[in-house]
Amino acid sequence: QVQLVESGGGLVQAGGSLRLSCAASGPSFNNYAVGWLRQAPGKEREFVAATSWTGASSSYADSAKGRFTVSRDNAKNTAYLQMNSLKPDDTAVYYCAVGTSRVVISKEPADYRSWGQGTQVTVSS
Repeated sequence: QVQLVESGGGLVQAGGSLRLSCAASGPSFNNYAVGWLRQAPGKEREFVAATSWTGASSSYADSAKGRFTVSRDNAKNTAYLQMNSLKPDDTAVYYCAVGTSRVVISKEPADYRSWGQGTQVTVSS
């Protein structure tokens, strides 16, 4: 089973940027879509962005469009989430997870598996 470890979170001022990384070990990572999801205090886990197994196609939540970019480097077994123009509403624990298809990108958190432990992103106003 694939194991995922997120990194790159931290405290940033509104308008700033962060780049999250998701390092994978074990089989199957390169054969499936990979997603980024987040959970803010008191809220349900929500989809942020995901990319297909080759990185050729991606999907974003409306809140992330134009500000976030998801990518992956299969040679390094790593996925990334570049976050620009951050807002206080982006404050959450960010998780990466593996999808259940190579090309179909789901926006439902329940369709993702092998979640990492998460990395905290805090955006101050």
